[in-house]
Amino acid sequence: MLEFLRGKIDELTPATATIDCNGVGYLLNISVNTYSAVNGKEEAKLYVQEAIREDAYVLYGFATKQERALFMQLVSVSGIGPNTARTILSAFSPAELCDIIVNGNDKILKTVKGLGPKSAQRIIVDLRDKVGLLGITPQSVEGTEAAAPALNQQVHDDAIEALKALGYPPAPCTKVVRAILKDDPTATVEHVIKMAFKML
Repeated sequence: MLEFLRGKIDELTPATATIDCNGVGYLLNISVNTYSAVNGKEEAKLYVQEAIREDAYVLYGFATKQERALFMQLVSVSGIGPNTARTILSAFSPAELCDIIVNGNDKILKTVKGLGPKSAQRIIVDLRDKVGLLGITPQSVEGTEAAAPALNQQVHDDAIEALKALGYPPAPCTKVVRAILKDDPTATVEHVIKMAFKML
């Protein structure tokens, strides 16, 4: 059982991180939150959750123990797989997700791509009493909205509008577009949208 990996960041995308641990490269699937936490650093320590199936051995990496704990709680819910859990954790920070679950805000939760109303309600019912034990201070989603830098505002708005027009929900779109522009402030609308397709 792997608890964490610490090493040089060999490759990093908003969806994956390859960590070089003494010459051995480990590929981990990560959320946008974890990407933002380690982006720009030479080394990283990621907490690991293993998913072992008949046809695959997949590693998921998290910047904090709290995010990993939330991931484990999410996949314990019937019908929620690792990829859906990662998408949820990319759309909201751990503090935001705890607030959504504790307050039963299924309206915001079901904006996550691939998560229907029944699944959103099941997450809230199953986890409402459990997330409070994780030691995460809930934070309102509305209270964390920050404006994109003025220089990127037009690209930011155009990219989100284009993604929404293509059927992607607004909450994850906003989170992903911000992460892309933070990494590459000079990115064009086309580049942001192409990058977002790989992450949403």
